[in-house]
Amino acid sequence: MPAFALHTSETAQWHALVSEAEVAAQCALDEREESYLVGLLMRYVNSPAQKGDEHSAHFMGALQKSMESNEFSLQDIGDQCLILAGFFPEYALNNMVPVSHYVDLGRRAYSQLAETSDNPVYAELHEDFVALVDVLQNMRELGEGMRCLDPLQAFELWASTGSRHAWMVFRETTLATPVSNSSQLIH
Repeated sequence: MPAFALHTSETAQWHALVSEAEVAAQCALDEREESYLVGLLMRYVNSPAQKGDEHSAHFMGALQKSMESNEFSLQDIGDQCLILAGFFPEYALNNMVPVSHYVDLGRRAYSQLAETSDNPVYAELHEDFVALVDVLQNMRELGEGMRCLDPLQAFELWASTGSRHAWMVFRETTLATPVSNSSQLIH
C-alpha cells in the first residue's frame, strides 16, 4: 500500500491524490477539471447520504425521471454518475447495468448543463468524462491496491467509451486484441 503524504489542508490532500491518480491514469486534467473533481470529492466525503451502498436499486430510474422533470439538478446527476462510474463500478455490476450507462447519463447531464450555463467547466466535464472516470478508478485502486473493474466490465467500458484505464485492465488479463465498433478506441 502506498504511503500518502500529509498536506496542510484537506483541499491540498485531495489535489495531491488527484494528481497521483492522473499520473497512474496516464492523463492530465486541466486546472478547472482538477478543481471541480477536488470539490466533488470533498462534497462526497462530507455527505454520507451519497456514499456507496446507500444508493437504492431505483437509482437509475430516478435519475432518468429527474432528467425529464428537473426534480434533481443536472449537476447532481452528472456528479453522482461520475462518482458511481469512477469509485463504485461494482454498483453497476450488482444492478446488471453496464458502467458505460452511468458514463452516458453523466455526460448527457453535463452536456445539458453546458448548454444552459455560462460556466465552461460543464462542457469540459462532458468532453472529458471518461478521463475523469479513469482518474477516479485509479485513485480507488491506489488506495486499495487492487483493480476495481473485472475483465468483462473493463472490456465493455473500453468498447463503449474508449477508456484508457479499462483497456489497461483488460490487457492485464489477456493477450488478445479485441475489436470494437467504437470510434473512441485506444491504440
